[in-house]
Amino acid sequence: METITAPEVPVMRPDEIAALDRLLAIACANNPEGSMSQGSTHQSMIVSDFLLSWWDSINCGHFDITSLWAIDAVIVADMQVVFGMIARVRVFPDVLGYEEQFKAVMDSWRRQEALDEVIEEAGSV
Repeated sequence: METITAPEVPVMRPDEIAALDRLLAIACANNPEGSMSQGSTHQSMIVSDFLLSWWDSINCGHFDITSLWAIDAVIVADMQVVFGMIARVRVFPDVLGYEEQFKAVMDSWRRQEALDEVIEEAGSV
């Protein structure tokens, strides 16, 4: 009888872990009052769109590639590293142990979008 084993979880390189961790910190910084550009709402939103399009492209996949023009070069460099890693590892972030961090990004941004929609609809009634 053939033994079935679970597939191996791909190994992330230290530079990939560091880039992903920095992007997650930015995405969770949903801070409209942010004085640092990386903590500003706009850049945090773009980073969250990028990350969430990897986690759930059907429900969260509205990352516009031209939005890269609106963020700092250092953030774009981290996104390039993570993009390459995504292509290499070929798994979702939860497989890599990042489920809780991505849920935090989802809670931070998608909940706010839902609230904005409700407010907008209430204003038009």
